[in-house]
Amino acid sequence: MMADKTQETGGIHFPFPFTPYSIQEDFMAELYQVLEAGKIGIFESPTGTGKSLSLICGALTWLRDFEQKKHRAEARLLETGAAPLSDGKHRPPFISSSCQEPPDTLRPAGEPDWVTQFVQKKEERDLVHQLKIPCVLCLCSASQLSWQLSWKEHIRRKKREERLLQLRHHTQLKYAAKRERVEEEETERLLRLSKETLAAGTEAEPPEQLASGEEELVLSEYESDEEKGTADRLEEDEDDLEEEHVTKIYYCSRTHSQLAQFVRKVQKSPFGRDTRLVSLGSRQTLCINKDVKDLASVQLINDRCVELQRARHESKSKSRAEDEGPKKRRKEPQAACPFYHHTQLQLLRDQVLLEVKDIEQLVTLGKKTGACPYYGSRFAIPAAQVVVLPYQMLLHTATRQATGIRLQGQVVIVDEAHNLMDTITGIHSTEVSGAQLCQAHSQLLQYVERYRKRLKAKNLMYIKQILYLLEKFVTVLGGNIKQNPNTQSLSQTGTELKTINDFLFQSQIDNINLFKVRRYCEKSMVSRKLFGFTERWGAVLVPPREQPRLAGFQHFLQSLQPMVTEAPAAPVEEREAMAPRPASPLMHIEGFLAALTTANQDGRVILSRQGSLSQSSLKFLLLNPAVPFAQVVKECWAVVIAGGTMQPVSEFREQLLACAGVAAERLVEFSCGHVIPPDNILPLVICTGPSNQQLEFTYLKRELPHMMDETGRILCNLCNVVPGGVICFFPSYEYQRQVHAHWDKSGLLARLAVRKKIFQEPKRASQVDQVLTEYSKCIQCHVQAGGTVTGALLLSVVGGKMSEGINFSDNLGRCVVMVGMPYPNIKSPELREKMAYLDQTLPQAPGQPAPGKALVENLCMKAVNQSIGRAIRHQKDFASIVLLDQRYARPPVLAKLPTWIRDRVEVKATFGPAFAALRKFHHEKSVLS
Repeated sequence: MMADKTQETGGIHFPFPFTPYSIQEDFMAELYQVLEAGKIGIFESPTGTGKSLSLICGALTWLRDFEQKKHRAEARLLETGAAPLSDGKHRPPFISSSCQEPPDTLRPAGEPDWVTQFVQKKEERDLVHQLKIPCVLCLCSASQLSWQLSWKEHIRRKKREERLLQLRHHTQLKYAAKRERVEEEETERLLRLSKETLAAGTEAEPPEQLASGEEELVLSEYESDEEKGTADRLEEDEDDLEEEHVTKIYYCSRTHSQLAQFVRKVQKSPFGRDTRLVSLGSRQTLCINKDVKDLASVQLINDRCVELQRARHESKSKSRAEDEGPKKRRKEPQAACPFYHHTQLQLLRDQVLLEVKDIEQLVTLGKKTGACPYYGSRFAIPAAQVVVLPYQMLLHTATRQATGIRLQGQVVIVDEAHNLMDTITGIHSTEVSGAQLCQAHSQLLQYVERYRKRLKAKNLMYIKQILYLLEKFVTVLGGNIKQNPNTQSLSQTGTELKTINDFLFQSQIDNINLFKVRRYCEKSMVSRKLFGFTERWGAVLVPPREQPRLAGFQHFLQSLQPMVTEAPAAPVEEREAMAPRPASPLMHIEGFLAALTTANQDGRVILSRQGSLSQSSLKFLLLNPAVPFAQVVKECWAVVIAGGTMQPVSEFREQLLACAGVAAERLVEFSCGHVIPPDNILPLVICTGPSNQQLEFTYLKRELPHMMDETGRILCNLCNVVPGGVICFFPSYEYQRQVHAHWDKSGLLARLAVRKKIFQEPKRASQVDQVLTEYSKCIQCHVQAGGTVTGALLLSVVGGKMSEGINFSDNLGRCVVMVGMPYPNIKSPELREKMAYLDQTLPQAPGQPAPGKALVENLCMKAVNQSIGRAIRHQKDFASIVLLDQRYARPPVLAKLPTWIRDRVEVKATFGPAFAALRKFHHEKSVLS
């Protein structure tokens, strides 16, 4: 392993694990300036040029320098503020006398440790409290206020550093914490047994009207629409888990595997030992409670986790109420999650900050310490210097707030951002089916009938509004809320697209304040109460008069699941173990209601009417991704959007950043070439095939037999001269299947198999690794052994499992072939509406196509760029890129290729010269390698 090197560029020292490429030096220097000036940067660095390391070393160097400057400024403030305090006469009026005594002051001999700890903790809290007093009250000057803030941050930072240092050098502390937890649990168990014994001896009281544990399902009184505390608030003793949010870098990417790869590179970088990094993930990824993790869906996991946390808070509040109020009949407590424990979460938080860990290591640590990795990682956010998280957590406002992410004054880096706008659109678009609407209506109706006498007037009012909305949504689809959606046929079928206002008028719900309904759903947690009701109603002790009603409810729920066959009755526990109930559809519908509060011009509602009501749906389509992204760029100090292929950059500049309010002077663009020598790549546009057939794979022509035959003949010629692996991308799975079947019938498949073993990309994601392993082994075996078969041919799909994130380096990808241009389906109502929206909102540049038409071109070329970027993964790699379609030769299309490919591309009008160039290129490279 090479020693770490410090590279100086423009007077800035960039620690780096080896001598960087010149383009990496340029990248880091430009990144540093963007972060220093608080700008928005678009960075393009081709795959294989060390983009991740450039991001890590450039950004963390800036953060290191920023923290050093801040600490020096704090030290100067503290020095000027310390002198007046030395004599005790001129101290600021906001500091109480209890804070004068330094922490190391000796206490009276013989005091117990717990007394000393209590007094010290009280003094610290008093000081922090005094530092929070507004300067208006204490009449202190601006300099005194700065001193307050500096001293407060100084205390927090010192405490954190001491805690982490202690943990690093005294590993026995974690075992002590574990013993403490076991002792506390044993104490709680004994106390509970004592209470049960006392309760058993008292005279039995008349049974409650509701069954045991059912009281928590009843909605609390909804007093107002204003912000108020919820059950998810941390307990008082968890205040210590919260710290001030230090300046940090939020790094997000598309998949967990990409994030894990980034974390491993941080670990190996010069910053690996000293960086406080935390990886965030979903409950599904991080949960270590087996009973919760084994549930059937992500929604069920989320709901069960929240329910367990609510049970913990409610049990504590009930315990306090029992101690303070009159004795009542004891109710069976609901179990809380054993991994959500204050002391263990503190320990896990500190260990996460102590050493850089990826998601897998975080889960392992959580199991070892007996603490929840999901909540432990969230509690580590404030003190972390780098937070690594998926797109959805950062870009979705509600998820961001629920996770505890604060973007004010922070730095955000969005990596692999080529599909950023599509990702934002997908996150904020939502679809609900007719079956979900009917199921939610039935569940909510049953809930109201069950608890009507216990619900306050405002709860009933809002629930009636929600029931009305659900009924009108079903009506606008052409259905009847009172009938089974599976057996309910619709007289009118097809797709209809509406503006938000038109949809509200057509549904006759324009008189309802959706903002208030949305706020009610958030504050009352009605969907979670409803989920709890539907999850456990079978176990509820139902009065005889209500049994037929709930029996009908059960029958209706079963009718919505036609695939479930009837089975003999089983105990509730067994039924729950065999088949977990589906999550409450109302939770999903809440997202649709929230989307309807979007500005009218920024979204559309698609009414899709199929054969039956259950298959029909309402879908909200976000047309303007700049709306949610505007909040990110507004709050953050700096934002960096990075990727290997960011072309066309104009799309980000015009459709996302300009519309999000980013001024032109705040925007910086950086693009660099590849590190490979110019002669290590051969990009070709081939316009005709071996039999002089013109290559133009339009929808009308590509399925013609002679076009598929010509494609096969081209591949046969390529496979004769290209060693190792050849990856051939088709526009769709269906077209790949058609071509494969045609070649099999015509004998072309057998001809191809003489030189290359043929593999096909599977549709199932679970089979991808197996195919890739077999493909790799085949190439390795035949390249070493020699013989007639020289490698393998992989038939893949643009936008499929192998067009992104897969590394076909060296012999795995000596040639990449693009069959046709993968234009999106122009008949799609979503795409047509998006095109119309862009034509209406964006000006058409002189000499350029209309914005809507440009969108189609951009979607096609972004997919092409991602696919051809699978090859050429390092400086000594080499490959040919073959674009089979004469439309690639058009200048506007060539302009959208990455710079390092565009500058070297050759257009071949006939196949002969193209084949000769390919044969020469691969012969020379094979000899040299």
